[in-house]
Amino acid sequence: MEKLELKAMAKVNLGLDVLGRRENGYHDVRMVMQTVWLYDRVTLIRTKEAGIQVKTNLKFLPVDENNIAYKAAALLMEEFHPEGGIEIRLEKYIPVAAGLAGGSSNAAAVLFGMNRMYGWNLTMEELMKRGVKLGADVPYCLMRGTVLAEGIGEKLTRLPAAPRCYVLLAKPPISVSTKTVYEKLDSREITNHPDIDGILNGLKENDLDKVAGCMGNVLECVTEEAYPVIGTIKKIMKEAGALNAIMSGSGPTVFGLFSRRGDAIRAKQNILSENLSKQVYLTNIHRMKEEEVHGE
Repeated sequence: MEKLELKAMAKVNLGLDVLGRRENGYHDVRMVMQTVWLYDRVTLIRTKEAGIQVKTNLKFLPVDENNIAYKAAALLMEEFHPEGGIEIRLEKYIPVAAGLAGGSSNAAAVLFGMNRMYGWNLTMEELMKRGVKLGADVPYCLMRGTVLAEGIGEKLTRLPAAPRCYVLLAKPPISVSTKTVYEKLDSREITNHPDIDGILNGLKENDLDKVAGCMGNVLECVTEEAYPVIGTIKKIMKEAGALNAIMSGSGPTVFGLFSRRGDAIRAKQNILSENLSKQVYLTNIHRMKEEEVHGE
């Protein structure tokens, strides 16, 4: 196989709880992860020349070892020493540094794609063990769908598919450092934990209202405090009819779940008209099929 085209899917956190900090700096978390239909296109091309080339449509992104997709390719090439090299083309549509795991999803696509392209026959579990070396979200981005993530995010349990609904994503024009958010969280006592078990029960019962009603993100107390626009976007989504709206990951992207498309469209128009975000996407839940192959 000389060329392979893949979809690197975005994720949101239906629930994100932090249980504590480890001595090595990593945090123990309990999260419900969900892929949504927003994706980057990742194209892999085998080259006769040795080495790794990364090309992207975003000029500000690094194309060297500072790019996680490059790191993913380097990890496998150092282990298996294939002939020639690899060119990685990234068409980025997922907002960058947004709490949507765009970079981790790119890395997952590279791991999956190179394994398939070179016929190394690594299992999904073996790919995930390599992925966690690149970042805590990479194993999930390989697995995708509706998943409970525990440990530092690497202990993954498949959950019943989330109920069908519309998802509105809005990223305000600010940048958030995940490292800084967690450091600030460490300096305060967490008193309001999201109801992760409630989300799990809602998923089991295929009850969208229950899932939405239990959604929560413990990191909001840090990021929303620093950037009130996050709270404003959440409010607009809820007023337009969102069953709930919360921040994804460490932010700053806000997402809302809607049972009616018209409500989501109205929320999108209100966010755009108030100039709170130019990156607003109306999409839906990505429900994994048993026969689905990652990337296709």
